[in-house]
Amino acid sequence: MALLSILEYPDPRLRTVASEVLSDTVVIQTLIDDMLDTMYAAPGIGLAATQVNRHQRIITIDLSEERNSPHILINPTIKILNQESDNISEGCLSIPGFSEILHRPNRILVTSLTRNFTQISFEATGLLAVCIQHELDHLNGKLYIDHLSSIKRNEIKTEFVKAHKLQNSSQSL
Repeated sequence: MALLSILEYPDPRLRTVASEVLSDTVVIQTLIDDMLDTMYAAPGIGLAATQVNRHQRIITIDLSEERNSPHILINPTIKILNQESDNISEGCLSIPGFSEILHRPNRILVTSLTRNFTQISFEATGLLAVCIQHELDHLNGKLYIDHLSSIKRNEIKTEFVKAHKLQNSSQSL
């Protein structure tokens, strides 16, 4: 297993639309293992392959406290079952240190392949529904900040770039 580098905003590779996974291969299974290791080490609750510069439609999610109940979604699609939303603050491993409350549907129907390439469908609610939508956005070349007003998005970009400049200048001393 290997820890993969997580791309950070505003890296343009985060805007790449991921390709469908066509077959089960050793490369795909290794990528899933590496994504899980990377997600847990970050630490995060979700990771899309796009975030680690692998542009395949793969998502890993684990909301468990014990970090032992991962969801592996390959080629996921969703159908919104209602428009009600919870006030859940979203953060992102690709935009560390920032979070915002977004209004996303809190009940969705997910269709996906499992790690074993078995087709599944299930209803996701609450945090799981939000997390799947967040990671699916990554596979489509979007970030959670794209759902914010342009003013708020520019504030975050300015603060994020400034924080990185400060961090880089202190590391070079």
